[in-house]
Amino acid sequence: MIPRMVLVLGIAGGGPPVTVDPDPVMTIGRLHYDGGGDWYANPSSLPNLLSAIRSRTSLRVDATEKVVTLGDDELWTVPYLYMTGHGNVHWSDRDLLTLRRYLQQGGFLHADDNYGMDVSIRRELARLFPDQPLVEVPLDHPIYHLVYDFPKGVPKIHAHDDKPGQGFGIFLEGRLVVYYSYQTDLGDGWEDPQVHNDPRDKREAALRMGVNLFSYAVGFGG
Repeated sequence: MIPRMVLVLGIAGGGPPVTVDPDPVMTIGRLHYDGGGDWYANPSSLPNLLSAIRSRTSLRVDATEKVVTLGDDELWTVPYLYMTGHGNVHWSDRDLLTLRRYLQQGGFLHADDNYGMDVSIRRELARLFPDQPLVEVPLDHPIYHLVYDFPKGVPKIHAHDDKPGQGFGIFLEGRLVVYYSYQTDLGDGWEDPQVHNDPRDKREAALRMGVNLFSYAVGFGG
């Protein structure tokens, strides 16, 4: 298995393919975005998710995430780009071009609503791919079955509006390139236990879903 990140690195700059480690040490990119939203929310979440990925799969991952902007060269070294927050998200026209190219060339974006970013992220995703609508991800999609089985879809972690958790996505040529977790708050479930005092089964469900998402992003078959 060659992680999808290798494909991103090979063509990101538009030049000749580069030689990379076929089994690289990977990590998650935390997206530092503009608009005023707290992109830095849930600081313990991604280290805990990376620990779960490392202990539960054969994937080689680092212990810490990378904070990246859409203008950083480091963007092209992360196969899974994660964003969260409670407030506004805004991408410049240049940001949109970069993110579109990142996704077209093998990258994966997970937007995790931390209760408050729904209006702005839907607006920005509509600008990102105007011809590709945000649709509910089918329950038979691999992200719900790749490593752990979620026959009912994304697990519900926090109450929010007491609506069911939903997973929306954008597909390019059949590949899921954007996953938007709504009314669930996976990132809260990934945090240290004492932060939210969530029941163990909720935290376990959130971590399992995160393992599935990362595994799909890098092309891992379980």
